[in-house]
Amino acid sequence: MGQAKSIHVEIDKSSGFCFGVVNAISQAEKELQSQERLYCIGEIVHNNMEVERLKSLGLQTIWHSDLDKLQGSTVLFRAHGEPPETYRKALEKGLNIIDASCPVVLKLQVKVREACQRMAQVGGQVVIYGKKGHAEVLGLVGQTQGNAMVVERIEDINNLDFTKPIELFSQTTMSADEYKKISNEIGRRAEAASNSHNTFHAYNSICGQVANRKDELKTFASKFDAVAFVSGKNSSNGKMLYEVCKQVNPNTYFISSTLELKPQWFQSVNRVGVCGATSTPLWLMEEVAAWIRANG
Repeated sequence: MGQAKSIHVEIDKSSGFCFGVVNAISQAEKELQSQERLYCIGEIVHNNMEVERLKSLGLQTIWHSDLDKLQGSTVLFRAHGEPPETYRKALEKGLNIIDASCPVVLKLQVKVREACQRMAQVGGQVVIYGKKGHAEVLGLVGQTQGNAMVVERIEDINNLDFTKPIELFSQTTMSADEYKKISNEIGRRAEAASNSHNTFHAYNSICGQVANRKDELKTFASKFDAVAFVSGKNSSNGKMLYEVCKQVNPNTYFISSTLELKPQWFQSVNRVGVCGATSTPLWLMEEVAAWIRANG
């Protein structure tokens, strides 16, 4: 009888929750030690498994339309940040606010608000590169009274007026490479349409923790025969980082839980890497690694 092959499984040390998410979850857990229920506007993190874990502790996901019914309750603002209107509404309803907005996002909100004031004086435009409808983007657009233009892909810049001043920002979790392409193209068109009033300025607003992840993941994924990338399916950061892994290692599999793992993925491999998004909990990556060791 031949001895069963042992499989080497390694978890990426750089993967997992970013500071903003760690802070939001810590604040939620702390609050739930002293009360049975805490409300959070939107999912606290784009990961169903972690949302379910916190739900079992008493964290209840609500939406902006629910604020009217929660008189006197405690509401958590998650790391994505909120527009000014949400603060106003919560205070009107007598709600106790726990503001867990990421400091990086809060700083960006201030910059966008200041840019809006500058552009209003010169008839210019504030442009935000990001996912339309994403919570962070809604918070940023809210700083401009809804006047900022959101571009999700390069074709969207066709709607800009390049004869007017433009200030460009990015959602903190977007691809730095794509942001650079969009910035370069806006700059090129603005220069072509140049007149004495025209200015264009792009701000580096992608979170450093997110921007550095791409190179770290490329190095990590290249070391293994196969990679299990763990992320919630509704995480924009997860989708972007999965593609980074897939480009380097074609044997990369996107999963959200151990239920989606297939033994045949790991039958003829010796080394497997487990990594994830900035919204992926470490405990979930550990579960995945344990499953692969047991079933690979």
